[in-house]
Amino acid sequence: MKTKDQAVLAYLHKEFPDAGCALSFSNDLECLVSILLSAQTTDNAVNKVTPGLFMAFPDALSFAEAEIEDIESKIRSIGLYHNKAKNLKALGQTLVSSHQGNVPHDFDVLKTLPGVGAKTAGVFLLERDTRASIPVDTHVERVSKRLKYANEKDKPLQIEAKLEKTFPKDEWKFLHHSLIWFGRLKCHAKRPECAECPLKEYCSYFKKTSSTTAK
Repeated sequence: MKTKDQAVLAYLHKEFPDAGCALSFSNDLECLVSILLSAQTTDNAVNKVTPGLFMAFPDALSFAEAEIEDIESKIRSIGLYHNKAKNLKALGQTLVSSHQGNVPHDFDVLKTLPGVGAKTAGVFLLERDTRASIPVDTHVERVSKRLKYANEKDKPLQIEAKLEKTFPKDEWKFLHHSLIWFGRLKCHAKRPECAECPLKEYCSYFKKTSSTTAK
């Protein structure tokens, strides 16, 4: 690895040594549902609704047979709950009809499920230790572009491929989580904490803003 890559890993391990998934779940279905619900809302908000949701709907069949309004009532406090409730019912139906009620552990098959895209599939397989990867959410994307691991126009799958080419495979899961935490707590979309960041010498955002300020 290059000096920059070593510096990034060293900082992340020092700052976020226990970085991991903030969602709470205990099995495949709960994991996938939690990831689906986390779109455009916080993990904390998801964790507040999932205990009641999973108690009411403990398996794929119960989601499949549920009234959408009943699912909505359990997740009403999170964003896009109307659409998410429809997806959860459709997900349950597909799992029951095509997968014996089980969540498949195949990336391409997962992407055919209602509400599941490439990022959700990648995160699910990573959390269930089935497929190593660096799924790219908004935080990972922002940090990767600022640290010049990706171009501004790169899409998430392009960024993922570049990160995976750069870093050792045994660091991928840690990188996914630690980059998210770095983005949440330090490298904010607005007013990132650049002044004390040891990675600022590699950061295009810092160089751009500091040169603008200097003028």
